[in-house]
Amino acid sequence: MKIASLAIIAASLAAAPIASAADEVIRFGVAAEPYPPFSVKNAAGVWEGWEIDLMDAVCAEMDAECVIVDVPWDGIIPALLENKFDVIWSSMSITDERMKVIDFTDKYYFSPNVLVGAKADPREFDFDDPDTMKGLVLGAQSSSTQASYLQQELGGIADLKLYPTLDDEIADLKAGRIDMMAAGGIQIQSFLDTPDGEAYEIKVTMPQVQMFGYGDGGGLRKEDTALKEQLNEAIAAVRASGKYDEITEKYFDIDIYGE
Repeated sequence: MKIASLAIIAASLAAAPIASAADEVIRFGVAAEPYPPFSVKNAAGVWEGWEIDLMDAVCAEMDAECVIVDVPWDGIIPALLENKFDVIWSSMSITDERMKVIDFTDKYYFSPNVLVGAKADPREFDFDDPDTMKGLVLGAQSSSTQASYLQQELGGIADLKLYPTLDDEIADLKAGRIDMMAAGGIQIQSFLDTPDGEAYEIKVTMPQVQMFGYGDGGGLRKEDTALKEQLNEAIAAVRASGKYDEITEKYFDIDIYGE
């Protein structure tokens, strides 16, 4: 789940007059920067990944011709408002601040937040029973919602160490300096799938509370209500048909939709 600068969002308000979405071709704006396993160009320069597969399934459901427009992430909201494409399809978190400027489809995924620890650790952990966390040393990235949540729920129960990067968390987990580390379930999966990550697993999932946001969805101009309805119906149909699960199982071992 990516976060865009609020200054960039505010600047987008000064954009040129906004045109409606194309009638014949739907242009999907994808951040030019790779974001595996969601969207990345292969050696042949072709976009692939979970989000691209989902786009293809949604477009097939709508019987629509769809194209991808590469856009630098930092300018993706202004580019939408300037009618350079029709829908942001790039793991954009649905937030209250963004909804002041643009609209969103229904969410199409939500990364659960998890604690990862050693497979060899036999203990069971439960956020409904904070005593199961008593005395633990937990790691989290500084200024993250995960850190805020752990401080709120486990302050005085567990010790929390903060790190500037996920890699720093992983290094201390491997060194045994922390019992578990906090991470996005999707983000950490790439580590767990490596030889270095074989000895570790997701030990417990954090409750899906409001501070973690509303999920990730497609970003739209506010006036494109017909396109929003069309996309929402297609996303729902892809989920109902089982195609969503089929796509997800190619990339993930966890539920990425949530409740």
